[in-house]
Amino acid sequence: MLEARDITVHFGERTVLDAVSITVADGEVVALLGPSGVGKSTLLRVLAGLLAADAGTVLLDGEDITRLPSHRRNIGLVFQDEQLFPHLTVAGNVGFGLRMQGTPRAAIAERVHELLALVGLAGFESRRVPGLSGGEAKRVALARALAPRPRVLLLDEPLTGLDRELHDRLAGDLAALLRATGTTALLVTHDRDEAATIAGRTVMLAER
Repeated sequence: MLEARDITVHFGERTVLDAVSITVADGEVVALLGPSGVGKSTLLRVLAGLLAADAGTVLLDGEDITRLPSHRRNIGLVFQDEQLFPHLTVAGNVGFGLRMQGTPRAAIAERVHELLALVGLAGFESRRVPGLSGGEAKRVALARALAPRPRVLLLDEPLTGLDRELHDRLAGDLAALLRATGTTALLVTHDRDEAATIAGRTVMLAER
């Protein structure tokens, strides 16, 4: 499904990623574990097409997408800080990617309704983003990423900033959601318990 081969990234004289390779099979949820600053988020940005690697290849379903722009990769990304649009409602945020694809309005409304129910926010369509709790905002960000039915979902420490009780509850919910939808996903985290709860396999990215 998703494969990164020998990804190398330099920031000035510093080598952030040195020939890193990883594979995620169809329907698999993999956790990329490692300490802060080791290059986990950088690798996700390369896979999503937000950052060009200095060397290496990215393949999706066997196709070389290394030079394909991010909007043509059909890869979803959930950021650590959600990056929701504050001027849009919850429904507007969740349906944003579908509108960019030219999806008919009725189909968008149906998909938004379906996903909000899946993430436990049924009836939140008209809510304003600034009024959401931290946990609700993270659920909206997840629904927005899933809405266009991406081939792969990348999650960059999506549960950061939550108190432990809420974090653990959302980790269980996220694991159940990814399995129920058969989503292929790569999760970046530094939390071993989170990795064990959400992912079926863990890969360590060690410091150089």
